[in-house]
Amino acid sequence: MKLYHHPLSGHAHRARLFLSLLGAPHELIEVDLAAGGHKTPEFLKLNPFGQVPVLDDEGTIVTDSNAILVYLAKKLGRTEWLPEDAGGAAAVQRWLSVAAGEVAYGPAAARLITVFGARFNPEEVIGRAHMLLARLESCLADREWLAAERPTIADVAIYSYVSRAPEGNVDLSSYPAVNRFLRRVEALPGFLPFAATPAGLSAA
Repeated sequence: MKLYHHPLSGHAHRARLFLSLLGAPHELIEVDLAAGGHKTPEFLKLNPFGQVPVLDDEGTIVTDSNAILVYLAKKLGRTEWLPEDAGGAAAVQRWLSVAAGEVAYGPAAARLITVFGARFNPEEVIGRAHMLLARLESCLADREWLAAERPTIADVAIYSYVSRAPEGNVDLSSYPAVNRFLRRVEALPGFLPFAATPAGLSAA
């Protein structure tokens, strides 16, 4: 397997983290986003949307970070990470949707401002991030994992951008259950840290 990625992309980190948790052999290919590597004809053949990550599994091309999580769990038969029963699969899918929605438009967007210079409204996206964190705090108040009694790809999908939310000036100090969740993910065998940047609240 080959994974096209960028070390500061939280979407790419989801895929890298899951590959590491699975212990799945793979080759990393870094895409130079600053130089426009994601806009070259060669890369656009892999992903017409010009986004990382992209997984190339011996010619089977999978784009979108959440789709990659699903693909890897299915391909490798790791049902503990993606339940096959209807209720379990739906519970995971709910959080994959949150990762693609509320996470993307909240903490991920806030971090895009400080790390990549994106032109979002800081007040708006930071507000969205805190709305998401409040909901996560409530969900995690009486449980360890988001979708099951064990870690699933739902937790992998949520982790990366929430863990680096302070880089987007989103303070995590008021969310003890969320912080405990982040530490649980980080304690999993095979955990791979997300590269930190001295941005936002993390600049001090």
